[in-house]
Amino acid sequence: MFEVRPTPVGVPTTRLPLFHAARGKVRDVYEVDDDRLLLVATDRVSAFDVVMHEAVPYKGIVLTQLTAWWLRQLEGDVPHHMISADAKEIITEVPELAPHLATIAGRSMLVKRAQIFPIECVIRGYISGSAWKEYAAHGTLAGEALPRGLVESQRLEPSIFSPATKAATGHDENITIDRMHAVVGEGHATALEELTRRIYERGSALAARRGIIIADTKFEFGRWRDRIILCDEVLTPDSSRFWPASGYVPGGPQPSFDKQPLRDYLSAERAAGRWNGDAPPPTLPDSIVEATSLRYLDAYHRITGTSLDLTQYT
Repeated sequence: MFEVRPTPVGVPTTRLPLFHAARGKVRDVYEVDDDRLLLVATDRVSAFDVVMHEAVPYKGIVLTQLTAWWLRQLEGDVPHHMISADAKEIITEVPELAPHLATIAGRSMLVKRAQIFPIECVIRGYISGSAWKEYAAHGTLAGEALPRGLVESQRLEPSIFSPATKAATGHDENITIDRMHAVVGEGHATALEELTRRIYERGSALAARRGIIIADTKFEFGRWRDRIILCDEVLTPDSSRFWPASGYVPGGPQPSFDKQPLRDYLSAERAAGRWNGDAPPPTLPDSIVEATSLRYLDAYHRITGTSLDLTQYT
């Protein structure tokens, strides 16, 4: 297990001297100019579609730097939006951010400004999560029949491309391929599926060498100068389901390298009748915040084979 004790306070939000274009569950998005955006991954954390009061230290740094690591692995094969995830390089490009180095260090990415497709490109190599719930109830995924006799966490051969609508709040909704074609056009839909499968195959092969199964993941793409490019976060614990290969046994849920300590705590609070599942969420004990932070850091270490040098970000 990655053994670095996180600082007691994370970064829940940012205020930078740029136009604040959007605020998502995790990221603050700023306009740099007509061609570039600054994405800042805060330490906000959500579970069961509720954003917690507490921030999880280093979470935003892990999400940004792990995405940057994956994009470097895909360089030359998959076009993407990253210009730089190095704070000093970003300040060279955007000098007004110089007084805010402590805020943006590690958690910021300067990117090409793309027109985002309104589709989450989900691919499932194993049946789990919402896909398993629908299959267990109806034998379908997005209303389309799947083979009979599947068990929870079973490998899907071939992997299933399962697009979804993008939801600003709440869950994304699984949709059919035909519906995706109607939303983005047949040509774009075909290209997005091909890119999704290519990235997932590359990512799964790299993760397998580290003893990790990528059960499922989702990607976001955009149009930039008449090209389709990969955008947003890539193969992180927030966008993907990572399982340890050594303990994989189909037929039930698998342990995962993500915010499972947080989910387990909230589930216990709900079962005990101390939380109804809606906002506001319960106050999180320091031990749960710390355990969740360490889980993100451990995921980075396991996937990349190196530890984040946290001293350069604090």
